[in-house]
Amino acid sequence: MPEGHSVHRLARQFGDVFAGEKLTVASPQGRFAPGAALLDGHVMTSATAHGKHLFLEFEHGLLLHVHLGLYGAWNFGGDASFRGASSIGAPRKVGERELYDDDGGAAEPADVVAAASSAYAGPPEPVGAVRVRLVGRHGWADLRGATTCEAITEAEAASVLARLGPDPLRNRPGDRDAFTAAVAAKRTPLAGLLMDQKVIAGVGNVYRAELLFRQRLNPWLPGVELSSAAARRLWDDTAAMMSDGVRDGRIITTPPRYWNGTGAGASRLVLPAPEESHFVYRRHGLDCRDCGTPVALTELGARKLYWCPQCQQA
Repeated sequence: MPEGHSVHRLARQFGDVFAGEKLTVASPQGRFAPGAALLDGHVMTSATAHGKHLFLEFEHGLLLHVHLGLYGAWNFGGDASFRGASSIGAPRKVGERELYDDDGGAAEPADVVAAASSAYAGPPEPVGAVRVRLVGRHGWADLRGATTCEAITEAEAASVLARLGPDPLRNRPGDRDAFTAAVAAKRTPLAGLLMDQKVIAGVGNVYRAELLFRQRLNPWLPGVELSSAAARRLWDDTAAMMSDGVRDGRIITTPPRYWNGTGAGASRLVLPAPEESHFVYRRHGLDCRDCGTPVALTELGARKLYWCPQCQQA
C-alpha cells in the first residue's frame, strides 16, 4: 500500500495536469458508471490529499474520493505538454515511474505512468479493469484496483476527514498537539498507534519502522507512557521524513553519511542505492547500522515490524 507521501505526490500530479480543465469521466469497467456520470463534463478545480486519501474536487461541488488500498494504481499518459511539474520531480515528463516500498516486495507503484508523446491522438483503448478514466485536452488518467472510488459531496468528504487523524504533510496549527494528545490517551503500543489512521494519517509500515528507530523508541512502549516532549519530537520527525519522501519520490531515512562511498560531506543531490535507504526496514538479520546488533522481525497487527533490540530498548 502506498504511504502518504505518494498520495500527496499524486494530488500534485492531478493538480498539475488537470486543474481548471473540463474532464470527460467514464468507467470502462462499468463499476463506477453512476459516479462517473455525476462528474462527466465538469471542471476539476483542485486535488488534495489527506493521509492515504485522494480528493479531486469539481466545480459543481462533487469530489472524486479514492483510496488505493493494497492493489490500486493510476496510469497517466498524454502529449509532450502533459507533465507533472512538482509531483514526480521538478520537472519531469509524466512518463517517469515512481516506486514505493511495502511488505509485498516489488509491487506496482502507486502512480505508474505511461510515457508522454508529442503525437498524442487521444487515450488508448482501456486495458484491463479500468474503474475510472479521466480525459482532458492533453492527456488521460486511468484508475484500477482501488479500495475506494466514489463521487461524494463536500459534506461527505468532511465526514471522511473527520474520521482521520492529523496529516504530518499538511501539518496545520494544532496538529502536533492533537497527535500528542491522541497518543497520550492510549495504552496501545507505539508501533500500533503509528499505523492507526485515526491517530496519524498517512504513515505506513516503512515509515513506522524507520521513525521508531530514528527516535530510539521501543515499539511496544504504550502511548500513555511516552512523554509529551518525545511525542512532539516523533511528530516533527514524521513531518520532516515524509516531506523528504514527497521531494524524493522514495522513502529515504538514512542521512548521506550512511551511503556507501559518499562520505560525510555528501548531499541529497545524489540519492542512495535502495539497500542503503533504510535503517531497519527489510533488514532483519543484518547488522544494525549503528550498534551492530542483528535487526529483528516480528508481526504486530498482521504487519511486519522491524526494529533493533539494542538501540530501541528504551
